[in-house]
Amino acid sequence: MHQPSSGTTHDVIGLGNAIVDVLAHTDDRFLADHSLAKGAMTLIDAEQAKHLYALVTDTVECSGGSAANTMVGLASLGSRAAYIGKVCDDELGAVFTRDIRASGVTFRSEPADSGTPTARCLVLVSGDAQRTMLTFLGASAELAVEDVDPELIRGAGVTYLEGYLWDPEPAKQAFLKAAEIAHSADRLVALSLSDPFCVERHRNEFLELVENHIDILFANEEEIVSLYQATDFEAALRQLPARCRWAALTRGAAGAVVLHDGERVDVPAEPVDRVLDTTGAGDLFAAGFLHGFTRGHDASTCARLGAIAAAEAISHFGARPERDLEQLTAEVR
Repeated sequence: MHQPSSGTTHDVIGLGNAIVDVLAHTDDRFLADHSLAKGAMTLIDAEQAKHLYALVTDTVECSGGSAANTMVGLASLGSRAAYIGKVCDDELGAVFTRDIRASGVTFRSEPADSGTPTARCLVLVSGDAQRTMLTFLGASAELAVEDVDPELIRGAGVTYLEGYLWDPEPAKQAFLKAAEIAHSADRLVALSLSDPFCVERHRNEFLELVENHIDILFANEEEIVSLYQATDFEAALRQLPARCRWAALTRGAAGAVVLHDGERVDVPAEPVDRVLDTTGAGDLFAAGFLHGFTRGHDASTCARLGAIAAAEAISHFGARPERDLEQLTAEVR
């Protein structure tokens, strides 16, 4: 069991790409016509973003980004959450800032005035609930070391880093700086692998990170198998380094597996009537897990909280919780 950190101002702080999500329904033909990799996140440029946005209809726009979704989930659960991310001083930047603060998350990051627009992600949701994400990183990729708030990092029990942030070089340095500050303050660092394609791009660097800098690893089955280039899920588990003390690994309908100091806990998925949209399922699982973790709950309880939060996320369109997660999980804690 983890002992909660003392003297904290926040339970968890997330660093990630501050993105405005543009959600739209689509079908496999649209994905094929535009050579889009179904179920994955693909980086696009401003021109592609403009072109594809013009082709979709009936969109819903909301603040997003993987780590931001996790922090909002934590706030909904009653945790003290903070977030660091880069937006531009433009309309979408104002939307992001207003929305995440209204969700109860501390957000102090100063908007950039460089002219690079606020990031946006086109989330195409297929009929089978798979989501294909096309991301224009915009200002979010300009997150740099000077944007890292040492006071916030030192005051958080866990610093949560999203794997997507490893793409642009300035953000990579911010990522490493945050981890250094957290560990120097005797806090913990968590990493979400984010996406199989992200893992493939940065496998060797991610392996080094997990081995030497990460205390809590979040991944889904495909991501962890890709990281270790394993034949299957069980083979990947055997390769996790002992230094990474916690690993919380999701398997969709098959539930989740938590490894802690060599011990394994399997937790079933929470039943849902109908899966409408898998956007944010992993983000919300991490929120539930970290909520339990920072309160000192055991691995099984942490994973159960994660499963409940993830089930809420997939039962509706969009990545943010629509029901009060604190009420939904009241019986667990």
